[in-house]
Amino acid sequence: MAFVRTISVGLPRDREWAGIGRTSIDKRPVRGPVTVHPLGIEGDQVSDTRHHGGPDQAVYAYAREDLDFWEQELGRPIRDGHFGENLTTEGIDVNALEIGTRLRVGVPGVGILVEAVYVRTPCNDFKGWMGESGYDPRAWVKRFTAAARPGPYLRVLETGLIAPGDPVEVVHRPGHGRTIRDMFVALNTDRSRLPDLLVVDGLLPKVRAKAEEFVQRTAGSLPPTEPVA
Repeated sequence: MAFVRTISVGLPRDREWAGIGRTSIDKRPVRGPVTVHPLGIEGDQVSDTRHHGGPDQAVYAYAREDLDFWEQELGRPIRDGHFGENLTTEGIDVNALEIGTRLRVGVPGVGILVEAVYVRTPCNDFKGWMGESGYDPRAWVKRFTAAARPGPYLRVLETGLIAPGDPVEVVHRPGHGRTIRDMFVALNTDRSRLPDLLVVDGLLPKVRAKAEEFVQRTAGSLPPTEPVA
């Protein structure tokens, strides 16, 4: 059964390597139950509001299985929450979720309903945090990108209370077949896959705009087709 192992939150901390001089990437576990509202988890505060936070990036989830993968790659233990995730899950491949998948987290009638809508993009703050934590930060952004294990950002559709150990249940699958991993690859390593995302109903406007721009740009570069006799 899929469940939430750990719930983690963070507050802004001054760091010289952070792009704006402060960062909230250092998330620490909290005991439940905790309140989840449309902008995230109570006690979690976004530092860089230009690139993080908002309804479409309210909660960040990352799987314990993916942290285990990075433990093997880096040769050192990685604690829950260390990648800046709010929810560390177990028993569910969060990167294989279709965009728009809805998850029920917690006890029915008390817990929350969330929707997987976006992906985490690695940045220099992430690199700086890994270096400060004693991991090898060389080419970290490239390594994280190449692994295509980004974890999803979740939109909160129904607020409520959650606690560590709460179940995670898929309650809606859109059926279009485009996953969180597909979105990450299309946005970061293979732009030719951007048009594939256009079948997603409710695709975030900023992602749809990139996909449509790619279609228009490539259509203009193709040679004209000859009419069929």
